[in-house]
Parts: sequence; C-alpha cells; structure tokens
Amino acid sequence: MEAVAQSENTPIFQRIKDYLLSQIANGTWKEGDVIPSEQALVKQFGVSRMTVNRAVRELTAEQVLTRRQGSGTYVAQQKVQATLVEIRSIADEIRARGHAHRSSLQQLERGKASELLARQFDLPVGHPLFHSVIVHFENGVPIQVEDRWANPKLAPDYMEQDYASITPNEYLMRAAPLQDATYSIEALPAPRDVADMLAIDTRQPCLVLRRQTRSNGQVASLATMWHPGHRYQFAGSVGY
Repeated sequence: MEAVAQSENTPIFQRIKDYLLSQIANGTWKEGDVIPSEQALVKQFGVSRMTVNRAVRELTAEQVLTRRQGSGTYVAQQKVQATLVEIRSIADEIRARGHAHRSSLQQLERGKASELLARQFDLPVGHPLFHSVIVHFENGVPIQVEDRWANPKLAPDYMEQDYASITPNEYLMRAAPLQDATYSIEALPAPRDVADMLAIDTRQPCLVLRRQTRSNGQVASLATMWHPGHRYQFAGSVGY
C-alpha cells in the first residue's frame, strides 16, 4: 500500500478516503477507471467491510466515485468549475486549479458584420470585424471552444496576437478595459464541428455561454463558448 501521511488520530475510514483520493490525484486511477473492490480494500487495510463501505460511500456522495450496479465502483468524471461572477481568462481559471492550460487556434480571420452581428455590435452592416475560434485544453482535455467576434475600433491589434501564449480575453482586458458585460447560458447539442473539437458525440449536450462585453460605451466583443456538459459546471457567489 502506498504510504499516505496521516495523523495517528485520523479515523481509519478517513485514511482509506485519503488513500483513494491520493491514487486519483497522482494519476494512478483516472476518470472512468474501476477502483479495487470493497473486499480487496478490506484485505489491503485489514479493517471491517463497514469501515471500507463508509469511505467509499462518502466519496460517492461527494461525486468523486460513482457506483454501477453489478459492475463496480469507478472514478467519476470531474466537472470543471468556472465562475460567472468575475470575468476571468480561462487560462487563469485552469492555472488556479493547478492544472496546465493549452490552446489551439482553429480560425483567425477578418470578416464583415452580418445583419445580426451589426445589430449586436451597433455597427453598420458590412463593418469590419475580427473573428477567432480557439479550443482550450485543461491537462490535455478539450473543455471549451471559444468562438469570438471582436470590434477593430477597440481591439485594433487583435489579429496580431499569439493566441498560443495569450487568450483573447487577456488581450481585450488590456486593449479595451471592461465597462460591463451581459451573458446567457443554455444547454444545446453540439454542432458537428464543435463536437469534433471537443472530442464528444453530437448527442451530448453542451453548456453554451454567450457573452457581450462593452468598453468605453461600445461593444468590444461577442463570444460564444461551448463546454461539454459532462465535464463542466458554472458556479459563483456574491457577498453583500
């Protein structure tokens, strides 16, 4: 058994929980992997079945593990959590969790405002806009497709950025300091191109965040961000 630093006063069931958590944290067991049976853990730790059951039951309640009737207990898929209260770069969100961020630029182009985009930006139809599509990865797993339109008036150097080392959000926060933002969230099936970029099936629902940001009285950007629903959740808190 791998050693896990414990206090002598730590209850045995908690030691078992900590051991199971350490195996997941160090990558020995990954999402979807089956963990040893309760009988095997009883033998490994030399404790009662009731003690092992409590440790496994609590980790299941905490959504770290998931039980499948007649099949066993597995490492649950961990949902990535993002805040809605504060607009942050996804790279910062990922690094704050102690994980590695990587991005892949899929598209970067100069475009023109359609009737819909013109209304959303409050610009004339055909006005120049910048457009980017980027996939963001957390520890090598795709967790967001960011489809963004930017206003050249407020972000003149948008096309010249290295989006492997900076996110559009990070550039825009410098070029067009945030005045205010509006957003909406809905669950939608992923279009084929988005599903391919997220490595999911088109039947799987996505959490879709649409956000408009404004700076200096003008719309700076419109972003549609697709997140695989089984890997992602939004959360936040407000203090008064």
